[in-house]
Amino acid sequence: MAAAPMVVAHYTLLEALRNRLLWLVVAFMVVSFGLSRFIAEVAITETVQVESAVFGASLRLFAVFIVSLFVISSMVRELNDKGVELVLSMPVARASYFFGKLLGFWSLALLIVLACCLSLMVYAPVTQTLLWGLSLLCELLIVTAFSILCLFTFSQVTLALSAVLGFYVLSRTIGAIQLIGQGRLVAGDSLSQRFIEWLLGGIAFVLPELDRFTLSDWLVYHTGDWGTLVPIAGQTLVYLALLLGAALFDLYRKNF
Repeated sequence: MAAAPMVVAHYTLLEALRNRLLWLVVAFMVVSFGLSRFIAEVAITETVQVESAVFGASLRLFAVFIVSLFVISSMVRELNDKGVELVLSMPVARASYFFGKLLGFWSLALLIVLACCLSLMVYAPVTQTLLWGLSLLCELLIVTAFSILCLFTFSQVTLALSAVLGFYVLSRTIGAIQLIGQGRLVAGDSLSQRFIEWLLGGIAFVLPELDRFTLSDWLVYHTGDWGTLVPIAGQTLVYLALLLGAALFDLYRKNF
């Protein structure tokens, strides 16, 4: 069935719309806008810059959380309700079902990114907002793929969501952790210090450099350029290939 992925994607996106996720996004935008205005009023200087930075950062974190939560909860519900078994009992390949769900989740991520970009155009030029939005979309594509992989691995909402959030936070902060380790106050070259540096380097090597994605500087100081998207897109393609390959392998390995 060549149209099977599109049908699965359609009903996946329809599920998100019926759950009123977009209304939740709009409500959070209103609350976040008010909170950022309040924080900007407290700031002594650069109130507009502070407001745009806080608003953009809160939207980014919320987008990552809501997308990962919906992906995991939706897949768990289908597994518990035997919806996956029902679909796969028909002449539908597991790959078709997998990529259909993935396309539906990515469509939801795209809608959320568009809503975020529209709200941020109040603070930044269109080009900087589009650059920020495309980078956020790449971020959400990786998070979605990792969420599916964690769900197939753990089969529980709590463990899967904790793993996704841990992966995201570590990917965003591993660069800063390395800098802290390299800038220690007490000089030394002990075996334990070298081991920690090697361990941090190994972790940073296997994680995407999400600290280079969706920078607040683009919204605040308008420093972004389109060349920045090249390494971001490259990392996104590499990690999508790895994560989706592992998730698809895990799906074919399962017995329904």
